[in-house]
Amino acid sequence: MSVMIPTWVGGDLVAVEKLEVHRRGLRHKAVSVFVMCGERVLLQRRALGKYHTPGLWANTCCTHPHWGEEPAECARRRLDEELGITGLDLGYRDRVEYRADVGGGLIEHEVVDIFTADVASPIPVTPNPDEVMEVEWCAMDDLRARIADDPSRFTPWLRIYLEEHRAQIFA
Repeated sequence: MSVMIPTWVGGDLVAVEKLEVHRRGLRHKAVSVFVMCGERVLLQRRALGKYHTPGLWANTCCTHPHWGEEPAECARRRLDEELGITGLDLGYRDRVEYRADVGGGLIEHEVVDIFTADVASPIPVTPNPDEVMEVEWCAMDDLRARIADDPSRFTPWLRIYLEEHRAQIFA
Protein backbone atom coordinates (compact mmCIF):
# COMPACT_ATOMS: atom_id res chain seq x y z
CA MET A 1 0.00 0.00 0.00
CA SER A 2 1.42 3.38 -0.96
CA VAL A 3 1.34 6.27 1.48
CA MET A 4 -0.50 9.37 0.30
CA ILE A 5 0.47 12.71 1.82
CA PRO A 6 -1.06 16.21 1.63
CA THR A 7 0.75 18.05 -1.17
CA TRP A 8 0.24 21.36 -2.95
CA VAL A 9 -0.12 20.98 -6.71
CA GLY A 10 -1.07 24.04 -8.74
CA GLY A 11 -2.23 25.83 -5.59
CA ASP A 12 -4.56 23.00 -4.50
CA LEU A 13 -3.94 20.64 -1.60
CA VAL A 14 -4.20 17.07 -2.91
CA ALA A 15 -3.09 13.59 -1.84
CA VAL A 16 0.05 12.41 -3.67
CA GLU A 17 2.08 9.23 -3.15
CA LYS A 18 5.01 9.94 -0.79
CA LEU A 19 7.87 8.72 -2.99
CA GLU A 20 6.48 10.64 -5.97
CA VAL A 21 6.34 13.81 -3.84
CA HIS A 22 10.02 13.45 -3.03
CA ARG A 23 11.07 12.52 -6.58
CA ARG A 24 9.36 15.65 -7.92
CA GLY A 25 10.32 17.90 -4.97
CA LEU A 26 6.70 18.91 -4.43
CA ARG A 27 5.76 21.18 -1.53
CA HIS A 28 4.02 19.06 1.12
CA LYS A 29 2.93 18.94 4.75
CA ALA A 30 5.18 17.58 7.48
CA VAL A 31 5.53 17.43 11.25
CA SER A 32 8.66 17.54 13.43
CA VAL A 33 8.99 16.96 17.17
CA PHE A 34 11.77 17.87 19.60
CA VAL A 35 11.61 16.23 23.03
CA MET A 36 13.74 18.21 25.48
CA CYS A 37 15.13 17.40 28.91
CA GLY A 38 16.62 20.66 30.13
CA GLU A 39 19.34 21.56 27.63
CA ARG A 40 19.36 18.08 26.08
CA VAL A 41 17.35 17.00 23.05
CA LEU A 42 16.37 13.44 22.21
CA LEU A 43 17.90 12.57 18.83
CA GLN A 44 17.27 9.53 16.68
CA ARG A 45 19.54 7.91 14.14
CA ARG A 46 17.46 6.82 11.17
CA ALA A 47 17.35 3.10 10.37
CA LEU A 48 19.51 1.90 7.50
CA GLY A 49 16.40 0.66 5.66
CA LYS A 50 14.91 4.18 5.29
CA TYR A 51 14.51 5.19 1.64
CA HIS A 52 16.33 8.47 2.19
CA THR A 53 18.93 9.70 4.67
CA PRO A 54 19.50 6.25 6.22
CA GLY A 55 21.85 6.18 9.20
CA LEU A 56 21.78 9.95 9.70
CA TRP A 57 20.95 11.68 12.98
CA ALA A 58 17.69 13.64 13.13
CA ASN A 59 15.48 15.36 15.68
CA THR A 60 13.27 13.25 17.95
CA CYS A 61 10.80 12.45 15.20
CA CYS A 62 9.62 13.79 11.87
CA THR A 63 7.01 12.57 9.42
CA HIS A 64 4.17 13.41 7.08
CA PRO A 65 0.56 13.58 8.24
CA HIS A 66 -2.00 11.30 6.66
CA TRP A 67 -4.69 12.95 4.56
CA GLY A 68 -7.08 14.72 6.97
CA GLU A 69 -4.87 14.06 10.03
CA GLU A 70 -4.28 17.01 12.35
CA PRO A 71 -0.60 17.87 12.88
CA ALA A 72 -0.65 17.34 16.67
CA GLU A 73 -2.30 13.93 16.26
CA CYS A 74 0.30 13.03 13.63
CA ALA A 75 3.09 14.04 16.01
CA ARG A 76 1.66 11.86 18.81
CA ARG A 77 1.16 8.92 16.42
CA ARG A 78 4.73 8.99 15.12
CA LEU A 79 6.31 9.43 18.56
CA ASP A 80 4.59 6.17 19.48
CA GLU A 81 5.29 4.35 16.18
CA GLU A 82 8.96 5.34 15.96
CA LEU A 83 10.02 5.51 19.62
CA GLY A 84 7.27 4.00 21.78
CA ILE A 85 6.71 7.38 23.44
CA THR A 86 3.19 8.21 24.60
CA GLY A 87 1.48 10.70 26.88
CA LEU A 88 3.66 13.76 26.30
CA ASP A 89 2.24 17.27 26.45
CA LEU A 90 3.18 18.63 23.03
CA GLY A 91 3.48 22.37 22.54
CA TYR A 92 3.06 23.90 19.10
CA ARG A 93 6.02 26.12 18.21
CA ASP A 94 5.64 27.34 14.66
CA ARG A 95 5.33 26.44 11.01
CA VAL A 96 8.49 26.63 8.90
CA GLU A 97 9.25 25.81 5.30
CA TYR A 98 12.42 24.43 3.78
CA ARG A 99 13.66 22.72 0.65
CA ALA A 100 16.60 20.31 0.75
CA ASP A 101 18.26 17.66 -1.38
CA VAL A 102 18.16 14.43 0.66
CA GLY A 103 20.18 12.34 -1.81
CA GLY A 104 19.26 9.69 -4.34
CA GLY A 105 17.52 12.21 -6.58
CA LEU A 106 15.00 13.05 -3.81
CA ILE A 107 13.99 16.49 -2.56
CA GLU A 108 12.19 17.43 0.65
CA HIS A 109 10.13 20.59 0.18
CA GLU A 110 8.26 20.68 3.45
CA VAL A 111 5.86 22.96 5.25
CA VAL A 112 6.51 21.74 8.78
CA ASP A 113 4.43 22.11 11.93
CA ILE A 114 6.94 21.94 14.78
CA PHE A 115 6.13 20.64 18.26
CA THR A 116 8.21 20.38 21.40
CA ALA A 117 7.78 18.52 24.67
CA ASP A 118 9.67 19.07 27.90
CA VAL A 119 10.39 16.20 30.26
CA ALA A 120 11.88 16.42 33.76
CA SER A 121 14.21 13.46 33.24
CA PRO A 122 15.10 11.23 30.28
CA ILE A 123 12.08 9.08 29.45
CA PRO A 124 12.05 5.42 28.41
CA VAL A 125 12.33 4.97 24.66
CA THR A 126 11.61 1.78 22.68
CA PRO A 127 12.88 2.42 19.15
CA ASN A 128 11.12 0.64 16.29
CA PRO A 129 14.10 -0.96 14.45
CA ASP A 130 12.40 -0.40 11.08
CA GLU A 131 12.50 3.34 11.77
CA VAL A 132 15.27 4.05 14.28
CA MET A 133 18.65 2.40 14.82
CA GLU A 134 19.85 4.45 17.78
CA VAL A 135 18.76 7.25 20.14
CA GLU A 136 20.73 9.70 22.23
CA TRP A 137 20.05 12.56 24.63
CA CYS A 138 22.42 15.27 23.42
CA ALA A 139 23.18 18.70 24.89
CA MET A 140 22.35 21.45 22.41
CA ASP A 141 25.86 22.96 22.55
CA ASP A 142 27.34 19.52 21.86
CA LEU A 143 24.91 18.96 18.98
CA ARG A 144 25.86 22.26 17.35
CA ALA A 145 29.56 21.40 17.73
CA ARG A 146 29.04 17.92 16.23
CA ILE A 147 27.16 19.36 13.27
CA ALA A 148 29.90 21.94 12.69
CA ASP A 149 32.54 19.20 12.89
CA ASP A 150 30.81 16.71 10.55
CA PRO A 151 27.52 17.90 9.02
CA SER A 152 27.26 14.80 6.81
CA ARG A 153 26.24 12.73 9.86
CA PHE A 154 23.01 14.75 10.28
CA THR A 155 19.87 15.10 8.20
CA PRO A 156 19.57 18.26 6.11
CA TRP A 157 16.40 19.28 7.96
CA LEU A 158 18.01 19.05 11.41
CA ARG A 159 20.85 21.26 10.19
CA ILE A 160 18.34 23.72 8.70
CA TYR A 161 16.24 23.79 11.87
CA LEU A 162 19.26 24.61 14.04
CA GLU A 163 20.79 27.12 11.60
CA GLU A 164 17.67 28.98 10.47
CA HIS A 165 14.83 28.31 12.93
CA ARG A 166 16.45 27.85 16.34
CA ALA A 167 14.71 30.87 17.89
CA GLN A 168 11.28 29.68 16.70
CA ILE A 169 11.76 26.14 17.98
CA PHE A 170 13.62 26.66 21.25
CA ALA A 171 12.14 29.98 22.43
